[in-house]
Amino acid sequence: MTGLTLLAADGSTSRATLNPPAVTAAAKPTAPLTERLVYAAAHVVPRAAADNTPGAPADLDWDATLAFRHHLWSWGLGVADAMDTAQRNMGLDPAATRELITRSAREAQSVGGRIVVGVNTDDLPDDGDDLPTEQQVVDAYVAQLHHAEDAGAGVVLMASRHLARLAQRADSDSPSSNAAASTYRRIYGRVIEQASAPVVLHWLGEAFDPALAGYFGGQQGPDTVLDIMRDAGPKVSGIKMSLLNARAEVALRSQLPATARMFTGDDFHYVDLVAGDGRAHSDALLGAFAAVAPIASAAVRALPDETAYRALLAPTEALSRQVFSAPTWHYKTGIAFLAWLNGHQPAFQMVGGQHAGRSLPHLSETVRLANACGALEHPDLAASRWHALLAVAGVETGPTGRPGSPAVDRTVAEVVA
Repeated sequence: MTGLTLLAADGSTSRATLNPPAVTAAAKPTAPLTERLVYAAAHVVPRAAADNTPGAPADLDWDATLAFRHHLWSWGLGVADAMDTAQRNMGLDPAATRELITRSAREAQSVGGRIVVGVNTDDLPDDGDDLPTEQQVVDAYVAQLHHAEDAGAGVVLMASRHLARLAQRADSDSPSSNAAASTYRRIYGRVIEQASAPVVLHWLGEAFDPALAGYFGGQQGPDTVLDIMRDAGPKVSGIKMSLLNARAEVALRSQLPATARMFTGDDFHYVDLVAGDGRAHSDALLGAFAAVAPIASAAVRALPDETAYRALLAPTEALSRQVFSAPTWHYKTGIAFLAWLNGHQPAFQMVGGQHAGRSLPHLSETVRLANACGALEHPDLAASRWHALLAVAGVETGPTGRPGSPAVDRTVAEVVA
């Protein structure tokens, strides 16, 4: 194996020994995981020759996009598709979303893989102060709900920017009446009653999307969620909680109805949350697991041996914290970058030019941490691709480094333009 060149923020370079993968293909399971219910949130791969610029419609490389889902299923993980990791509200337009759901659900059925998909209101226009009505929000949710069910996928009711704005307006109109919480409860109830199978709720925090600040009514959020679940009964099978707040997740987890699961979406604290506290545990629906699928699979299969589980999974948390560091909504860049390094897509490109979301020094630290935890599935390929990206930026990849590299303070978009 070759060495690995790393780039610091001051432009200097250093070398690291290239490590073998922590888990190899020989360790693949023969069936979906049973120790925990685990979904990896999958990203999408654009055609390298497509117009992958901000505002352009998504033009996907369907072979690579679907092959990545087969990679996740091959490790026994479920796939959570058409969610924020797939760039919903950040480049994946409604037409591409519908096609993604149809194609991914069909592929899941072909291999007996688990799949859930996001249902949102992003078919509605988002033009500033022109708010939709409650009926329009319900109709938008239900139309996507029916499309997902017709495709044969399970449903995750994603947090809606349109609903968030409706609730904020209701609160400003009646600040002392818990109007926002009532709005969420009323609209979710109307949507859930249209579902033909149990759905999963989704609480996405503002770190992932600032437009969702105060979702479910701010401080009233946990009470609102529990009210929605009590109203729906067994028609809500769980909630994915993505607040990056382990304490809040454990507190809500302890109050869930017996028919509902907690799916952690906490990419900072998943090791402890999935392990549990002796009373309860969280299942998982994580973008981070798309980046470390082999390790996540082997670690979960090691349970209930918590020592073996932690030995495998704990080192990945530092990598995840780097990928999901602020501004957190650019975590998708790290997911796509690692997929490219690991040979799951032909080019380091993203829909809407989002591969520009992280600097080269940031990506260098991502490479270092991926190497440290054994998440580089084909280390020589990863090193070759990383060094090629550095070379395009004018960074020498030999054994010695110097400050003042021309790549410093340049985004990836500037480097590859």
